[in-house]
Amino acid sequence: MNQALSPSPLEGISAYVGIDWADQKNDVVLRSAAEPNKVEYKVIAHKPEALMDWVSQIHQRFGAKGKVVVCLEQTRGGLIYHLMGYEFFELYPINPRQLASFRETFAPSGAKDDRPDADLLCELVRSHRDRLRAWKPDSELTRKLATLTEGRRKAVDQRTELSNEIKSQLKLYLPLVLQLVDNDCSTALAADLLLQWPMLELLQKQSVHKLRKFFYGHNSRSEQKMLERLKLIKEAKPLTRDRAVIEPAALRVKMLAQQLKSLLPFIALYEKEIAQLFDAHPDSFLFRDLPGAGAALAPRLLSAFGSDRDRFKSAAELCTFSGVAPIRIASGKKACAKFRRACPKFLRQSFHEFAACSIRCCPWASACYEAHRARGKGHHAAVRAVAFKWIRILFACWKHRIAYDPDRYLSVLENRGSQYAKAAP
Repeated sequence: MNQALSPSPLEGISAYVGIDWADQKNDVVLRSAAEPNKVEYKVIAHKPEALMDWVSQIHQRFGAKGKVVVCLEQTRGGLIYHLMGYEFFELYPINPRQLASFRETFAPSGAKDDRPDADLLCELVRSHRDRLRAWKPDSELTRKLATLTEGRRKAVDQRTELSNEIKSQLKLYLPLVLQLVDNDCSTALAADLLLQWPMLELLQKQSVHKLRKFFYGHNSRSEQKMLERLKLIKEAKPLTRDRAVIEPAALRVKMLAQQLKSLLPFIALYEKEIAQLFDAHPDSFLFRDLPGAGAALAPRLLSAFGSDRDRFKSAAELCTFSGVAPIRIASGKKACAKFRRACPKFLRQSFHEFAACSIRCCPWASACYEAHRARGKGHHAAVRAVAFKWIRILFACWKHRIAYDPDRYLSVLENRGSQYAKAAP
């Protein structure tokens, strides 16, 4: 149906639409370009059939006259995924904070309602369209990769949270397990160990043969390590004998271990699918061999830049959008730079983590980090400075589809007389 309603590319604007999206309904305000003072209001149930009927009506009325400009508050969700399938729509998703600030201009009391918000969205795109940016979705492969990388990161964060809580519980009554798993409670070895023997007395009752079989089954076959573990188990003394502490803690540890064990296979599935999509992406060569990127960060960097090479006009624009560049506040004779908080958090996190990893294996990045630390900047501020330089480099590579060449960049640094060139071997 999407393709059937998609007309050939048209010039001009035929109507402006503001949509305030909600779980159960969508409040829609429409202004025709021919009659901008006439406001039409409609409530659409948040169901595919209702949305399709409304789209059909809009297409019949305005589809042949020009683009229908739509302003809404989201960049993800069923509504925008549905509307992006029709060529006669031009979508302008905005940050909720932008709408909130625009609302306060006319309602400083803080009053808020769905219909006035839809009207404000319509007025915002009608009056200030030249200052907003139309949304052009990335390719399907890029969008899928972006969603998977973010999903994997959330799963890894869950694994870390579970691991940390398991550690805190073990410190209450069974610190021996932390020694047996080398203080890493995020593995299948740790989860299975705690599910089978959540208490010290249960662990010490097991035969040497059974314990060996368990560790062998988790690919831990070092004889020296095995003997160390068996000795620790045999000689361990209980931290406490209070059953009021041991039994509730053991039950909670089993629950957390079961959650961890269920989560681990899905992280592996995420990584497998991400690797396959990344290999199939035509831009993967731009990010695959970056110093410090690896299998986890390279796909995230690809997703951060996307497939639309007209999305950002300059590297500085990407630096500000991602939150890596600071925000400047000036008034009279006073001026200062502050950390930019309003930004896509996962995007900033991707650049920040990549820059931190590159410091360990890229000489000029390490020199840049140390130089900023010597000036008195904190760790994260210095890492963001490295990320700022990386974005400028990668933007040029991405824009012209040329892979990063460390030797070429080093020669550029040398020609400029940069202090970072001296740190390279």
